[in-house]
Amino acid sequence: MKLFFVVVVNFVAFVLVDQNKPCPFCVGATVVPDPLVSSMSAPLPPPSFSPTSPIASSMASFSPGIQQGSEGNQMDRHKKPLIALIVTCATLGAVLLSLLCLWFYHRKYKFLKRNAQSSDAEKELALSPFFGKFNSIKMVGNKGSVTVIEYKLIEKGTSNFRESNILGEGGFGCVYQARLDDSLIVAVKKLDCATEDAEKEFENEVELLHKIQHPNIISFLGCSNDGDSRFIVYELMHNGSVETQLHGPSHGSALTWPMRMKIALDAARGLEYLHEYCNPPVIHRDLKTSNILLDANFNAKLSDFGLAVADGAKNNNNIKLSGTLGYVAPEYLLDGKLTDKSDVYAFGVVLLELLLGRRPVEKLAPTQCQSLVTWAMPQLTDRSKLPHIVDPMIKDTMDLKHLYQVAAVAVLCVQPEPSYRPLITDVLHSLVPLVPVELGGTLRVTQAAPPGNPQESSDH
Repeated sequence: MKLFFVVVVNFVAFVLVDQNKPCPFCVGATVVPDPLVSSMSAPLPPPSFSPTSPIASSMASFSPGIQQGSEGNQMDRHKKPLIALIVTCATLGAVLLSLLCLWFYHRKYKFLKRNAQSSDAEKELALSPFFGKFNSIKMVGNKGSVTVIEYKLIEKGTSNFRESNILGEGGFGCVYQARLDDSLIVAVKKLDCATEDAEKEFENEVELLHKIQHPNIISFLGCSNDGDSRFIVYELMHNGSVETQLHGPSHGSALTWPMRMKIALDAARGLEYLHEYCNPPVIHRDLKTSNILLDANFNAKLSDFGLAVADGAKNNNNIKLSGTLGYVAPEYLLDGKLTDKSDVYAFGVVLLELLLGRRPVEKLAPTQCQSLVTWAMPQLTDRSKLPHIVDPMIKDTMDLKHLYQVAAVAVLCVQPEPSYRPLITDVLHSLVPLVPVELGGTLRVTQAAPPGNPQESSDH
């Protein structure tokens, strides 16, 4: 950009300063002539010379159409600087345009790189203020930019992994609440890595999360190990998971319609970052309500990246089929085809859970199950039935037009054919107008709508 401005300034200065001076291409200028041009036109004879001078004759032999004599020479003197100026301006314009294109490309590449992959220095700088004020936290080593926390500190913070400190359970272990200092409470995932799969998940999650910084992705704070046990330390999410909120003791009572739309929007933003701004792109591969966590203000963040795949669409031949029943896209389950559209399918299931308050798979009998997608699909496209299958906790609390829009987005996301599903960016743009401004969307509520009123009650 600096070069661009320098060229422009110099050009303007040349035009302004020299506009009243003889043109360097005209007769009498103190410019060393080009040999080829000199053989044809330099120097021009004084006015007292004969119009049929040898120089004029020579020029006429090269340019038969040029009139001889003083009038011809006068016209020639005016045309040459004009042509030279036009050529110079055209060349300079092409150079400036090229520089401008390069500048825009550089700015775009720099922006994407900065968002997609934070440098080690940036990550350490971000974590330093967080950890620096706590003297009891001891940094015993570094794996690249990964902070390694002393195991004894984690053991003490969890009260020797007391059962009352368990926040949740996963496939390879539990998540504990830990107090690392009087003012610092975190979440610690303990993994039993006696198996190769567990060790691989641990390494994969640490490798991915320590490079990622985004408001809608869980913050990785450090890791530790002890024997076959591995530990990952995250920021504490005070309101647990979306699964606990929807299907736990409160049955979704804390999640109003606007709050559910905000959660969906936050999750879509996190996925968009993984798909569009990470380099290489990341496929989460295990998106579900239990892996969407809520902080004290109900901001949603994606978590659990043990199964995530970088650039999975191109390198999925050796990827072991993994995921959670009810969220796995049919093409991945049946044919092992993994793309970003697999995450979009899982997002559609999450959206249906928020809308209907049902689990992704429900037991009809001890040996018979039914998926939420199969049960809901015929009713989602029927406007007369849709209002009756909405979660009772939010029934009749939303504008019906918004309800139909969200249902349409969910239907598109869970299409059996991947090519029919939208990109997560398109989903995000569809949700933004349905979320109030104060919750991160663009919806401006002008008046409260009567329950079930299909009339529009908001100004986009």
